[in-house]
Amino acid sequence: MKVVLATGNKGKLAELRHMLEGSAFQVLPQSDFGVPEAEETGLSFVENAILKARHAAAHTGLPAIADDSGIEVEALNGAPGIYSARYAGRHGDSRANNDKLLAALAGLPEGERGARFYCVMVFLRHAEDPTPVIAEGAWTGRILEAPRGEGGFGYDPLFFDPALGRSAAELDPAEKNRISHRARALAQLRARLVSDQ
Repeated sequence: MKVVLATGNKGKLAELRHMLEGSAFQVLPQSDFGVPEAEETGLSFVENAILKARHAAAHTGLPAIADDSGIEVEALNGAPGIYSARYAGRHGDSRANNDKLLAALAGLPEGERGARFYCVMVFLRHAEDPTPVIAEGAWTGRILEAPRGEGGFGYDPLFFDPALGRSAAELDPAEKNRISHRARALAQLRARLVSDQ
């Protein structure tokens, strides 16, 4: 089944394509169809994921998968949350976003730096689909006091997984793709889609 992936984020695209290898889905990025980025005007991850999926499905006539994800920091009452990609003002400026987050948490001890990556993933059969398939995943850890690692993207250098003893940016891509919030949401989504067949 051909499915359009509603993202312009190259990091997300690479991860999702890898995770869907060997599935029944032939994943095509929305850029292949000249689909412009959707406006993320929702007030939750679910709303934004549905907006993006509807937008891509309407432009392409294909079923669509979209995710909306971000990092939620306990000490900041869940911020940056849905504004993670544009936390410092400009969409996708990872360095500025990371710098702003470090500044917001400056001086906080390790025990008060709890955070989680959170992802909502949506599948729409068509643009007018009234019953989207919705899945979610979370990855719990804490925010480091300084970036670590060269891999990943976004907040990965600041996100530390205590069970692994490494930042998300220090993980091998295959390992990250097994345990991340996005991997967990996608596994749930795939299971629901298979059960619906």
